Amino acid sequence: MTLLTTPPIDQAEGEQMLVPHADFAPEGPQPMEVASTEATTNAVDAQEIDEPPSARFTWKIENFSKVNMKKQYSEVFHVGGFKWRILTFPKGNNVDHLSMYLDVADSSALPYGWSRYAQFSLSVINQIHSKFTIRKDTQHQFNSRESDWGFTSFMPLSDLYDPGRGYLVNDTCIIEADVAVRKVVDYWSHDSKKETGYVGLKNQGATCYMNSLLQTLYHIPYFRKAVYHMPTTENDNPSGSIPLALQSLFYKLQYSDTSVATKELTKSFGWDTYDSFMQHDVQELNRVLCEKLEDKMKGTVVEGTIQQLFEGHHMNYLECINVEYKSTRKESFYDLQLDVKGCKDIYASFDKYVEVERLEGDNKYHAEQYGLQDARKGVLFIDFPPVLQLQLKRFEYDFVRDTMVKINDRYEFPLQLDLDRENRKYLSPEADSSVRNLYTLHRFKFDDERVTKEDMKRALEEQYGGEEELPQTNPGFNNSPFKFTKYSNAYMLVYIRESDTDKIICNVDEKDIAEHLRIRLKKEQEEKEQKRQEKAEAHLYTIIKVAQDEDLVHQIGKDIYFDLVDHDKVRQFRIQKQLTFNSFKEEVAKEFGIPVQFQRFWVWAKRQNHTYRPNRPLTPQEENQSVGQLREVSNKANNAELKLFLEVAVGLDMQPLPPPEKTKEDIILFFKLYDPIKEELRYVGRLFVKGNGKPMDILKKLNEMAGFAPDEEIELFEEIKYEPNVMCEHIDKKLSFRSSQLEDGDIICFQKSPQGLSSEECNYPTVSAFLIYVHNRQVVRFRSLEKPKEDEFCLELSKQNNYDEVVEYVARRLGLDDASKIRLTSHNCYSQQPKPQPIKYRGAERLTDMLIHYNQISDILYYEVLDIPLPELQGLKTLKVAFHHATKDEVVIHTIRLPKQSSVGDVINDLKSKVELSHPDAELRLLEVFYHKIYKIFPLQEKIENINDQYWTLRAEEIPEEEKNLGPNYRLIHVYHFMKDTAQNQQIHNFGDPFFLAINDNETLGEIKMRIQKKLHVPDEEFSKWKFAFLSLGRPEYLQDSDIMSSRFQRRDVYGAWEQYLGLEHSDNTPKRSYAANQNRHTFEKPVRIYN
Repeated sequence: MTLLTTPPIDQAEGEQMLVPHADFAPEGPQPMEVASTEATTNAVDAQEIDEPPSARFTWKIENFSKVNMKKQYSEVFHVGGFKWRILTFPKGNNVDHLSMYLDVADSSALPYGWSRYAQFSLSVINQIHSKFTIRKDTQHQFNSRESDWGFTSFMPLSDLYDPGRGYLVNDTCIIEADVAVRKVVDYWSHDSKKETGYVGLKNQGATCYMNSLLQTLYHIPYFRKAVYHMPTTENDNPSGSIPLALQSLFYKLQYSDTSVATKELTKSFGWDTYDSFMQHDVQELNRVLCEKLEDKMKGTVVEGTIQQLFEGHHMNYLECINVEYKSTRKESFYDLQLDVKGCKDIYASFDKYVEVERLEGDNKYHAEQYGLQDARKGVLFIDFPPVLQLQLKRFEYDFVRDTMVKINDRYEFPLQLDLDRENRKYLSPEADSSVRNLYTLHRFKFDDERVTKEDMKRALEEQYGGEEELPQTNPGFNNSPFKFTKYSNAYMLVYIRESDTDKIICNVDEKDIAEHLRIRLKKEQEEKEQKRQEKAEAHLYTIIKVAQDEDLVHQIGKDIYFDLVDHDKVRQFRIQKQLTFNSFKEEVAKEFGIPVQFQRFWVWAKRQNHTYRPNRPLTPQEENQSVGQLREVSNKANNAELKLFLEVAVGLDMQPLPPPEKTKEDIILFFKLYDPIKEELRYVGRLFVKGNGKPMDILKKLNEMAGFAPDEEIELFEEIKYEPNVMCEHIDKKLSFRSSQLEDGDIICFQKSPQGLSSEECNYPTVSAFLIYVHNRQVVRFRSLEKPKEDEFCLELSKQNNYDEVVEYVARRLGLDDASKIRLTSHNCYSQQPKPQPIKYRGAERLTDMLIHYNQISDILYYEVLDIPLPELQGLKTLKVAFHHATKDEVVIHTIRLPKQSSVGDVINDLKSKVELSHPDAELRLLEVFYHKIYKIFPLQEKIENINDQYWTLRAEEIPEEEKNLGPNYRLIHVYHFMKDTAQNQQIHNFGDPFFLAINDNETLGEIKMRIQKKLHVPDEEFSKWKFAFLSLGRPEYLQDSDIMSSRFQRRDVYGAWEQYLGLEHSDNTPKRSYAANQNRHTFEKPVRIYN
């Protein structure tokens, strides 16, 4: 059984996965600013109408390169009765690409809950040759949260601002927007369970690819039953057990009424937040997850389930034509990758899969005992699995652009797939002929959280890909029709063999689920329902948080050091607002065992210095009010909480007493005791004092509370505040409390007199020093930059430690004598990765500066040990230079470190000492290469400080003898390899290593070709297939052997000369290298890993 689905309407450039009841698309286009929001169920489905209102808007931006605004809006235009505008970031939205979006112009003025759906394309017009216009299509459901949508990386800025490319002519840029507005069906209240019997999965950030796979596996009942039968226990934690987390997820999908979260499962994978926001390949995740489950099923009653469901076998064969020699190799597979490009449907892909390749000519096969022989090689299937997973190759790597590109070609697939067709041509003669390989595809539509029924014809048609043409209907605009590429297309198909349907589509009910799992999940469901009900009734209740002396004793010196209590850790009461406070006191009496007459409640108040202290007792009149009235009076924040301190007086027998009478002269003070030897702070009690009394009057009482001798000399300090800095001031024992400005709720810290204490005995002799230490204390987790996921060691430091102190502590921990060789890198709290740039030597004043990332404080630092001191390294410029050997076909990348004031000549001299030259007197030059074109020969005297090797490749090579001291009749021309991309309007793509060639003014192409063939060592047969063209601004002019080449080229030293070159057109068969594109350690996509 397989389900066929269409894409989420706001997931453009995504792909579809046709699976048993499941489908999601990876993100492509995106809003201008992505807010981290909880996934909700308010997505909507687009219902196509016959003639959607559509229009084309053209925006001409003059003086484009002089635009100094970060973002720029177009004029407002109308389509479908709505106001729209284009939003651009001319210098990129924090990327090195032009960023461009379609924006709802009046979004701030629209009513609550508005939404509109549009299918649109954005284009940057090529004003020299229109076929090179860059256009991107997408679709989106616009709403108040996402009122703009488009492409953060629309096109590289290097291409846009390159005057030879044709996108800026006379410093004018032309942008077009084609917009078609469609009607939508409102699914704000869509009930997936009620409508379809199924529920969806919440998207954690970029986990739609994972959601689609999980729905696929869930809707294979045989697989689901096997997961339920994996042994787990009630003591297992879902976040640490993949089997239990998957059981929990499947149970909730089966029995829950609302969409299900996947956080427990991703935690069991060992993923953090960053992993959940990484887009991955669904096929890769499928393989990794199945391998992990296969391993965890070993030794259990369900061992072998993965193989039974998904494993098939094929045979690779190689057979000589003229001699008796044949070689075969049997291999297993869990899924098949089928080509989409060049194939009209799934059968064409299978035809291509088993296509016979002939090995002849230069490609003959070397057979044992027979030498080089003509041969055939190919693949035939031995058996197909009951569940056939087909991965459609909708992406391919573009070596020219160094990125994955999407193939949106139309590609059809049947509901019923017959792999025995045409006399079982896909199968080996060894295959079991009694097995009928007839497969079926089923359907349902999953849009992350929402599930909808889908019309068969529409579902299939939507997933085939290709293009759709929409008519223009708005008068006054360009009325010619325009096409949209359908980005919603299938990328995974799951078929089930009809003869195995009864076995695989089996019944799965509660008896298949372990009792401990049912109990655990039902309890979770009950708790969830209780929270939901409490949330719905929250307006009827007030939360009262009651702190007592016992809370202060348990928390101070352990959980907290400043103020008196953490209110989140005290007893909470959920009380109806209309209940009188006196009635609440009766509930307190039951809970704490303190009779009502012995209770006195104090209201907490937040002071101007951000401390929180008991401020005053409740009056009898207030206690007669309702809880709701009291909360409104006492809580200016109006946040439905009431925080109280319960004062209970006790006698010598520790039994409660009626609270003492409090007059205006009475002040309640709270006392903390500090022990400098043990470095301990604890709460010892509270006292009422008279405002005109003096601390001297209570010294004996304080000594008694501390367990000291009655005449022990003690010092008193007032804890005033702790943010942003600690203020704890000494109290004059001879002044009155009122004179010392003490009031209700103030905190006094006291200790034995620190006189006579040596630094060996204690680090912090006074409570003030200790509190400053505690306030600045920071435990930092250090990780090696080479292993950024693993904590290596922890150090307790002070936030006020300066740079030198921090690296000294790290060096000491690593046993390193020279702390200047330590280089630190800060942590990115959002990506959970090291920041791209390390901290410069003394580049952060304090530890706090190293740990802060925007408004968040991290506790992670990364370190690396350098081979030279950091100050010395920072005085150097580090360049990666690719050295191309003159006579060997090899490229070696060398790291060059030189003082920043050095010249290119110094780089070349340093390189000479590291490389093998063809002869001792060889001269070198340094070139700047970008996208297989030479943009610059660096002058020897140019300073290296501003040379950028992050995006450009620096290439060093020997200068050929014929290029030295060129005479007046010779010139140096650029020679590049190129090919045409048939899928992109014959667009020119360069590849391989570009080079220079010295030509004579009278030299013909025929003569030059001979030199090129010799230089590149190309065999005659292959070279005969090459074409030669003169290219200017990307347009090829094919040449004849008799053409005089020099007449085609401008004089040397003309800006943009790299765009005039002799092009060698041929297929790209060379091994691909990647230089600058992979130098940044954060630009690559991480492989899928499941850590647990």
